[in-house]
Amino acid sequence: MDPLIKTEGLYRYYGGHCAVRDLSFELYPGEVLGLLGPNGAGKSSTLRMLAGNLAPSAGNIWLNGVNLQANPIQATGGVGYLPENPPLYPELTVDEYLYYCARLHRVSRGVIDEAVLTAKGHCGLDAVGQRLIGNLSKGYQQRVGIAQAIVHNPAVVILDEPTVGLDPIQMREIRSLICGLGTERGVILSTHILPEVQATCSRVLILHQGEQAYAASLKHDVGPASGCFLIRLAEPPELDALTAVQGISYADQLADGHYRLYLEGAECSAGKLIEQLVQGGWGLEEFIAEQPGLEQVFVRITTGEQSI
Repeated sequence: MDPLIKTEGLYRYYGGHCAVRDLSFELYPGEVLGLLGPNGAGKSSTLRMLAGNLAPSAGNIWLNGVNLQANPIQATGGVGYLPENPPLYPELTVDEYLYYCARLHRVSRGVIDEAVLTAKGHCGLDAVGQRLIGNLSKGYQQRVGIAQAIVHNPAVVILDEPTVGLDPIQMREIRSLICGLGTERGVILSTHILPEVQATCSRVLILHQGEQAYAASLKHDVGPASGCFLIRLAEPPELDALTAVQGISYADQLADGHYRLYLEGAECSAGKLIEQLVQGGWGLEEFIAEQPGLEQVFVRITTGEQSI
């Protein structure tokens, strides 16, 4: 299966500041990719480059197999983009705005009515077509923003902070909408809300200081290959004694005799670790493999902390 998005060695400079550095990844049909990172990590710059709104300083982008820099009009024709601040016109009705956006996306006159109806249906806007956008709630305005991004039936949908400012019910509705889009298209979204990523995304990519710091499938375990273990010791030692065990990089004391151990790498097997803990004479009573959750992984990568 050919990728819908492919980036290779992507860079973006603002003066002497490198906002995106050597970024390479792919997005395939049916995937929802969550782009994570702290403020200033390069998320919005990356999305703007993918949407064709910002030129990369170096590197290449292919959209549906078309090189964006070489053929920008052809490449972006199959992309829908919702920026963090939706480009809405409050004085227009929903229908007027979506017809306008369809014309901008070069939807032919013969199918424009059907395109607008389909986009409204996908986004739950059938009942508000004649209402002014400025009179709609924030949640419905976000729906209109997503509708303008899919009115031309693009293969790729790019969403920058699609649930910012919404209440929990509105967020749930938008998440459901994004999941539906991901069954037919490739979707990439940026967000700071980790539960949103876990609820909607099939893969995650974490940026830190403009670089790719972590990538994983959310269909499987989130944590890194090295993982971690929960243990209980009858005669607990000092933390320094535990971290001195070969293969353990860090240890958290959770309660009396309970610890979380982080491994240095996958080369330290569970069997070897158990053997060393028994040899320590600490009375090993419990040993459970645990994969860190997405929040733990995010904090560890972006702050250097071992746990939260």
